[in-house]
Amino acid sequence: MSSQYRDRIDDLSEKAAAARESFDPPADPPDEERALTVCREGIGAAVAVYVDARSGEWHRFGEAEFERLERALNTYLELYARCYGVDTVPDHSVRTAAEALLDTHDVVDVARILTGVPSRDE
Repeated sequence: MSSQYRDRIDDLSEKAAAARESFDPPADPPDEERALTVCREGIGAAVAVYVDARSGEWHRFGEAEFERLERALNTYLELYARCYGVDTVPDHSVRTAAEALLDTHDVVDVARILTGVPSRDE
């Protein structure tokens, strides 16, 4: 089963894999500008697909599509943390990210909540 969101998910998944492959950690973290770009172009895009599918008429994702969407989200969360010099392997659901976005209205806050980066002490 595939949904009308398949092309967006495929594109997002491919971009996430390419971003991970080409990612060079900052020499002097944090690189907040780069982290912001990861949030907007990656995390925000992944959450937007989910929210679009759940807004109005309820659309179901195929299992493989949903796995690719969540993998892309977690890849971008990993890259966000690496912009701060933190290595992590996040495993969050896109639903959790969407709920955090609804609570905060800020994709950077979503990344901070889900990764714990930067810590509240910083």
